[in-house]
Amino acid sequence: MNVSSSTQRAEAEFRRQLPTILPRLNRFALALTRDRAEADDVLQAACERAFSRLDQWDPDTRLDSWMFRMIQTIWFNELRARKVREKHADSAQAGQLKVQHAEPEAQLLLVRAEQEIFRLPEELRIVLLLVCVEQFSYREAAEAAAIPIGTVMSRLARARLLLMQRLGITAEPDLRVAANAALAPTSDDLIVNAPQPAQT
Repeated sequence: MNVSSSTQRAEAEFRRQLPTILPRLNRFALALTRDRAEADDVLQAACERAFSRLDQWDPDTRLDSWMFRMIQTIWFNELRARKVREKHADSAQAGQLKVQHAEPEAQLLLVRAEQEIFRLPEELRIVLLLVCVEQFSYREAAEAAAIPIGTVMSRLARARLLLMQRLGITAEPDLRVAANAALAPTSDDLIVNAPQPAQT
């Protein structure tokens, strides 16, 4: 298969898979940036960069892992650029996510879970999101975050311990449910309104 046909196949797979994973990419960007507008900007930039670099993606590998790495790289580069211009003020507040059809006690737990997840150090928050929410294996999470598997396991253990202590949760499945619900996309229009790659 020549380079041209390989890139065409990658583009076809990219266009086919992207709408399906956009809500998860959006959620990941929000967990990183803790700000809806910045999450949208990072996701937009990631989609545009991915579309311009399809020759670097193997359609036989996971698109979500490739996109997670790209989102993370773009955000970290943005933070470094800000630090050059001025000291980064970490005051961005996560927008309130709506929790529907929940009892008051459950709603309170989800709100607290969201708050505590966003309070976690960035490196712990990324691993928690990938493993507990996105259900990545340790190997897949390590690939997406570009860190060793041992680091994934260590950071995940620290993140789980911190959250369970702060939320008063004693069962691991309860933590997974709380984290998933707290960070779940709030609207079905994420796929419709999320940034799309430029048409060529």
